[in-house]
Amino acid sequence: MANNASISMEIGNDGVALITMLNPPVNALTLSALEELKRCYQEAIDSDNVKAIVLSGADGRFCGGLDISVVENVHKHGDISLLPDASIGLVVNKMENGKKPSVAAIQGFALGGGLELAMGCSARIATAESDLGLPELGLGVIPGCGGTQRLPRLVGTSKAVDMLMSSKTITSEEGKQLGLIDAIVSSEELLTVARRRALDIAEGRQPNCNSLQKTDKLGPQDESLEILKSARQRYTEDKVFKELVLSNTAKGLLHVFLAERATTKVPGVTDIGLTPRRIEKVAVVGGGLMGSGIATALIISNINVVLKEINHEYLLKAVTSVEANLQGFVTRGKLNQDKMKRTLSLLKGTLDYEDLKDVDMVIEAVNENVSLKQSIFEDIEKICTSECIFASNTSTISLDVIGERTSSQDRILGIHLFSPAHLMPLVEIVRTETTSPQVIVDVIKFTKILKKVPIVVKNCTGFAVNRSFFPYMQGPDLLANLGVDIFRIDRVITEFGMRLGPFQLQDLSGYGIFLAGVKELAAAFPDRAFQSPLVQLMVENGREGKKNGKGYYTYNKGSKPEADHSVIQIVEESMRLTNIAPGGKPISVTDEEILQMIFFPVVNEACRVIEEGIVVRASDIDIASVHGFKFPSETGGIMFWADTIGSEYIYSKLKSWHEAYGDFFKPSTFLEQRAANGLPLHIMTESMQKKQECKHAEFELGNKAGGLANYY
Repeated sequence: MANNASISMEIGNDGVALITMLNPPVNALTLSALEELKRCYQEAIDSDNVKAIVLSGADGRFCGGLDISVVENVHKHGDISLLPDASIGLVVNKMENGKKPSVAAIQGFALGGGLELAMGCSARIATAESDLGLPELGLGVIPGCGGTQRLPRLVGTSKAVDMLMSSKTITSEEGKQLGLIDAIVSSEELLTVARRRALDIAEGRQPNCNSLQKTDKLGPQDESLEILKSARQRYTEDKVFKELVLSNTAKGLLHVFLAERATTKVPGVTDIGLTPRRIEKVAVVGGGLMGSGIATALIISNINVVLKEINHEYLLKAVTSVEANLQGFVTRGKLNQDKMKRTLSLLKGTLDYEDLKDVDMVIEAVNENVSLKQSIFEDIEKICTSECIFASNTSTISLDVIGERTSSQDRILGIHLFSPAHLMPLVEIVRTETTSPQVIVDVIKFTKILKKVPIVVKNCTGFAVNRSFFPYMQGPDLLANLGVDIFRIDRVITEFGMRLGPFQLQDLSGYGIFLAGVKELAAAFPDRAFQSPLVQLMVENGREGKKNGKGYYTYNKGSKPEADHSVIQIVEESMRLTNIAPGGKPISVTDEEILQMIFFPVVNEACRVIEEGIVVRASDIDIASVHGFKFPSETGGIMFWADTIGSEYIYSKLKSWHEAYGDFFKPSTFLEQRAANGLPLHIMTESMQKKQECKHAEFELGNKAGGLANYY
């Protein structure tokens, strides 16, 4: 028997060596684990007592691949030599070319290098609903251990290319249909069946299938196969992997990957030993676009929902919207009709608050009307249990104001989802000074059940996303009033990686929503707001964007939006009214300057959000930007991207624009200090961390002083 902290080997009386990976939580492969795995395989191959080998993972999980901290360390030092010499590829080759067969016993998941290990085995036995995939492209690299060559031979080239390019996982059931998995068994039978299969192969009762030798699923006319062959001839996977691993894209995507996992760690909340309570039944008050989207997100995650409306007409409309959302999942192949019916059965419509008496949480999703929201919170406090969580989906109104008529401020918080709520991944969990840590812990766990990405933020106008990207709503208008062509602005922004340019985004979101958002944020931050008449002039000229087919672009059914150059006259009128263009003439700027004049003010506002402690950490802003505003994920998010440029440069550009064009560009104190000291923006200084810790300590002390520690 061989044992290492993360690898163990036990030789049974049947002559099967069971090698187990045990490195919780995902059995990731560290450098030492790779060395030990290679050694165990060699020992098993050399041993006269071993006929065959079974590779498994501990605690119901096979393997999540290479330990991500290995790549993180390479990025930190910029040194490719820090990648393991005993790579997964060498281990896979040893397994595949060894004289004794090996069988992978897969439970839970086999991802990345974990799946590559499994594909190097002679056979793969899995439990039901195990996840299989090669997600490396999602981190800006390619599978480096034979995955691009073995996967097409097992599942066919077309499916392999789809899995590789999308980084999507498949279930073991689909893997069985495709030929990636040889058998699906229960978890209780897994090791027994795997051992039996290994012996059957060793003793000739089953064929020993080397995946690299399989060609039956590779059609000779398959164009995508030729792509793979060409790539294989030009480069080895290892070389390409090493070329990509130090790229800015890989660094950015890895940062997003790690930052996502950090968002659920909130000092003074998630580290004080609280256990999340189960939230199994939720009421949604308001069945409009947002409410029906929230209800859809809940039932699709197997949560019972009571949807409250004010009359039968509105309720029918809300339920119909939920059905349409679910049908969208069916159309995209995410649900079948039977599953859709079962999912819809979790939804109950009501006009009576009495039906909310046994829910675990209420999410208010009505329009932004203060008195209406206050009355709803008064009503639910009378009906619901003393442990029910009260949440608002508001994006603008203070939670303190919403809950001021209740005596339940400790269990009130914001759950700000983005539209469409059943598709957008980000959730801002908004806490007040009196929100109980227990409630925050409960809701963090709840959002993970919904497969959302949560960030915990403090209560302020716009929270983290809308507050940080407030300048993005105004910067393009400012440039237009300086004479920069609006269609050029859209082109520059989409070429950078945003899905839509800012003016087409205005068209799609609607001018009413745009004007309301600008009004709210401009009222909160008047010192740096830019007042532009452009959108109001568009409305006065009968333009409503996509709503009536006429905006900055024209919208005709069945065709792509087309730039409407007649709006230039409206832009020129706006320029005349604002009169900010020097000498009344358009300024001359490069494409790079357009990009900077739009996004540097966003970085600047995000610096204020960090300085005010609205977010727990700077990387939360990155996640907010990627998932809330669709900032290109390969950049690492807005703050990570800013640090690739440098705080000194950003500060100097904003300072010069401030002098030329006004307070919209005025650098924040935080940015100025970082630039003066040559410090990056996304890393918290020691003094800031202490300041945050003090705030969290005060927050916790305030809760205890109010008797909230005894509430649960």
